[in-house]
Amino acid sequence: MAFVPYGLARPFLFSLDAETAHEHTIEMLARGAGTPMQWAWCNPRIDDPVTLAGLAFPNRVGLAAGLDKNARAIDGLGAMGFGFVEVGTVTPLAQPGNPKPRMFRLPAAQALINRMGFNNEGLQAFVAHVKKSRFHSSSRTDGGRQRMILGLNIGKNAATPIERATDDYLACLAGVYPHADYVTVNISSPNTKNLRDLQGDAALDALLAALKSRQAHLADEHHRHVPLFLKIAPDLDESQVQAIADALHKHAIEGVIATNTTLSRDAVQGLRHAGEAGGLSGAPVREASNRVIRQLRAALGAGFPIIGVGGILSGADAVTKIEAGADVVQIYTGLIYKGPALVDEVAQALRAHRAR
Repeated sequence: MAFVPYGLARPFLFSLDAETAHEHTIEMLARGAGTPMQWAWCNPRIDDPVTLAGLAFPNRVGLAAGLDKNARAIDGLGAMGFGFVEVGTVTPLAQPGNPKPRMFRLPAAQALINRMGFNNEGLQAFVAHVKKSRFHSSSRTDGGRQRMILGLNIGKNAATPIERATDDYLACLAGVYPHADYVTVNISSPNTKNLRDLQGDAALDALLAALKSRQAHLADEHHRHVPLFLKIAPDLDESQVQAIADALHKHAIEGVIATNTTLSRDAVQGLRHAGEAGGLSGAPVREASNRVIRQLRAALGAGFPIIGVGGILSGADAVTKIEAGADVVQIYTGLIYKGPALVDEVAQALRAHRAR
């Protein structure tokens, strides 16, 4: 377990504004990986293997995209005991994102609001960071144990017209494909203008058709098949979820991640920062995420890989995702509030649930 309890570090981190604390944390994880400093946050990895989309996940708890946008801390994050880590979102060109301040804590609700806007160093730097990680140079097994799975999350530049969004996704797919275990197509961030329009029927159909065609060419070129996952929003009605499920089947997309942040503020009315623009994450999105997961499972049927994310702050919260229909889960905001011990708690709870 972590040598330094997160309860000692959290007051210092929460004394800083949310984005500064985020930046300090990523810097520490990047610099401390593989050094004695790593004992401050490392956990032994719980073995609870599951195979999805042809990938052998060592356990069923992962890190959601957004925490490590530039893939700088893959090794440090992996030391927390995750079965899989997803980094990004990356765009073809570097971009600063939205003006600061753009990240806000709502502690009373165990929530965050962010409007980061895909701030990142661009595809070239992102790939360079992935390639520098010790993870990248390791074999499929690490010391005789199954290796952690790495997901790379792709998006579009803010300056790219929505009509040309497919070009950005194809460029990112080609760039990350050789280095990913799976690639996530992020069309659900609320912080890039019109991005969620890509969840509509015609736009989604065209985007997925183009991505699957490029995936086939890349698989031939690199002699390996890398699955595509689609990340969707919680702010969808049942007919929209059904349409997305139909598109996933039609284009043989290998998995879906449900869900991203929400635009709803129903659960945080009256709290400081509740009126800030951006996506709300943490405990208030839990039920909306679970609803979408249930609808997806009903529409997609048994066996279709679903990654559940949104509002996991305990092992019990993670179990509700599995009971709703998810196969594995991801955390992000819960990690900020609960610290690295949450990874172990969730992994233990999911293993115990599966053993029932």
